[in-house]
Amino acid sequence: MRKRTAYTLLAVLAFLCALAVAIYLRQVAPPEAARLLPESDAIVFVNLKPLRAATHFEQRPFSPNSFKEFIDATGILPERDIDDVAFALHQMPDPKGANGPVGFTEVFEGRFDGERLTKYFEAHAIGKESYAGRIIYSMPSEERTVRVALLGYDMVTASNMPTTEQIHSVLDRQRAAASPFAGSSLLGARYAEVPAFSSAWAVGRIGLPFGNEGRITVMGLELPLPVDSTFVASLRYTTALHLRIDEITASDDDAERSARALNGLLAMARAVMQESNGLKEVGDSIRIERRKDRVELTATVPNDAWKSLGAEK
Repeated sequence: MRKRTAYTLLAVLAFLCALAVAIYLRQVAPPEAARLLPESDAIVFVNLKPLRAATHFEQRPFSPNSFKEFIDATGILPERDIDDVAFALHQMPDPKGANGPVGFTEVFEGRFDGERLTKYFEAHAIGKESYAGRIIYSMPSEERTVRVALLGYDMVTASNMPTTEQIHSVLDRQRAAASPFAGSSLLGARYAEVPAFSSAWAVGRIGLPFGNEGRITVMGLELPLPVDSTFVASLRYTTALHLRIDEITASDDDAERSARALNGLLAMARAVMQESNGLKEVGDSIRIERRKDRVELTATVPNDAWKSLGAEK
């Protein structure tokens, strides 16, 4: 009788330990929308729920007029109904092609009316195929074809890549999405470096969308970084908004050169920021430091800085 009780207790303890490990792995695992993405050069993920709760931006919709037909037909208001969005960025072999330098594969998670969405796709699709138990619709979009598919009652995927390879990969990965170890090689290699509780993050060649003839250009400003630089970037909100960007270089010397160049740009940017109270506080919080083969940029935007920026004209 004692042995049977001991075995029962051991079995219960083993079950509880396994359950605890499973829960922990699910908590530290990448979000499901990101785990579904195909192989890519970069990944960007945004959780809109904390931002929506803090700002209530869904009460002031800003979707462009070109979305009006889609919104009216499906009842989906992106500002209100999308909770998570994950993007895979793919470098295109021909930067002057229809996709430009970068193609996209996306996974959206939120609240969707599947019946209305399906009717919209059926009415506008120029073609469709059945794959892995799902229907993939080919939708015209300017000079490109965007393929879309419903992954379930709360998920939609889309890809503007020239072939079906990427969206097929999303549907294939859905079968293994329950595993916390699922996902692309880039996600497996870099997600562990994303700070916990980040509402938005990006990994990989983040300069990819801003690359132009081997240079990174943002809003007309050329940054002293190679276009194939690898980054881990994150936005985390606690009592303030915290930004962190890690550039991963090939050597300590490369990191030192990059840190010097970025600090030079920062000095010029701070001179401009002094003219705005809100921007001055943000500019003063920016720190750029070299840590071996990495360059770490951190910045903090306090809540009162947001208010002062909003009040300025």
